[in-house]
Amino acid sequence: MGEHKNETYMSDKIKYEMEFPIKVSSAMLYQYISTPSGLSEWYADNVNSRGELFTFIWEGSEEQAKLLSKKNGERVKFTWLEDEGTNYYFELRIQVDEITKDVSLMITDFADDDEVEEGKMLWENMISELKQILGSV
Repeated sequence: MGEHKNETYMSDKIKYEMEFPIKVSSAMLYQYISTPSGLSEWYADNVNSRGELFTFIWEGSEEQAKLLSKKNGERVKFTWLEDEGTNYYFELRIQVDEITKDVSLMITDFADDDEVEEGKMLWENMISELKQILGSV
C-alpha cells in the first residue's frame, strides 16, 4: 500500500454498529435523539438547528451536521458537513422488540481503522449519560 492519499481521499472509514438497550418508551427516546434540546442533554453541550443544519457545540468547538433523513419516532440520520459528498453518516435508530417490547437504541457510525475503539467508547459514555437522564440505569 503506497502513501499516495491526497486531501480529498482520506483512508476509508470503517462502518460499525452498536446496540444499547434503554428502558424507556420509544416516543420519549425519539425526543432525545431528534431535537436540538434533546441532543444537547447528552450528545453535546449545546445544539442549534436551522432547518436541516444542526450545529453541535462542545467546550468551545463547533461541528456542523446535516440531517439526511428522519422517520418520526424511529430514526435520525446525519452526515458531518466535512463528510458531505461521501457515504459516511451516523444514524440513531430506535428498535422495539415485537414480542418483549424492549427498546434499544441502535447506533451506526464510521471511523478510521485506528479510531473505531475510541469511537465506541465515546458512544458508550454518551449513552450512559443519556440513560441516567432518562432514569434507565
